[in-house]
Amino acid sequence: MRRPRAGLAALVPYLWLGVFFAFPFLLVAKLSLSDTALAIPPYAPRLRWTDGVDGLRAFAAALDPETYARLWRDRLYLDAYASSLRLAAVATALLLLVGYPMAYGMSRFPPRARSILVMAVILPFWTSFLIRIYAWIAILKPAGLLNAALGALGLPALNLLNTEAAVIVGLVYAYLPFMVLPLYAVLEKQDDSLVEAAQDLGASRAGAFWRVTFPLSLPGVAAGALLCFIPMVGEFVIPDLLGGSGTLMLGRTIWTEFFANRDWPAASAVAIVLLATLVIPILVFQRQQAKVVR
Repeated sequence: MRRPRAGLAALVPYLWLGVFFAFPFLLVAKLSLSDTALAIPPYAPRLRWTDGVDGLRAFAAALDPETYARLWRDRLYLDAYASSLRLAAVATALLLLVGYPMAYGMSRFPPRARSILVMAVILPFWTSFLIRIYAWIAILKPAGLLNAALGALGLPALNLLNTEAAVIVGLVYAYLPFMVLPLYAVLEKQDDSLVEAAQDLGASRAGAFWRVTFPLSLPGVAAGALLCFIPMVGEFVIPDLLGGSGTLMLGRTIWTEFFANRDWPAASAVAIVLLATLVIPILVFQRQQAKVVR
């Protein structure tokens, strides 16, 4: 009796993935192969179950990849795609530059202080994400806190709001915990005796760091980079609030196609292309992890 029950328990995650991931994905994929129509919902063809097999054949014959071809022909989608990858890559690099020293410093503190520092990193999650981004509007706007501080120091004002620089600032701020925590988890578990052995063998502190500490922390670097890069590519709130109308990112493009242009096939095709792009770094990371385990 235990084996059937164990098998049923194992089916639960697959059912969850099927209902909440596979089925919605199939719906979006079907929409991406449809055409826009002046109807409710605004796409065609629509499957009519009452027509039986003939209706299914007619539905399948009407599906076509023309929307994907339109994406490659339209410069707007290409620019949004390239801009999303570029901004996410720049923000991920800055997150690594900022987050690695933070995580390394946290891992060097005594155990009691580490828990307090980890809590400080997690603390922003206790506040609404939208409120925190609105706070950056108050900081970066022309009459905001940043320019007030620069004016008090006798420095020229900066026009950052509604620029790509503001988007990068918002991305780095919002996703910093997702970079720090994986790095800290790896660095905190490292054996200090390895660094001491490297120094005993003649390596300097910097040499021991680059030859011992950093290579051993690469799994955390990869995990943090993926945790940040993947959601940032499809980010919508930060580009919309801090970047203004001049910032092109795929998240805003998908929203515009769905709700403003009511072009559901185009929005679905953009989402499918985005998903296919993000699968590549995940597969590369899993392959590298498999090599490490071996």
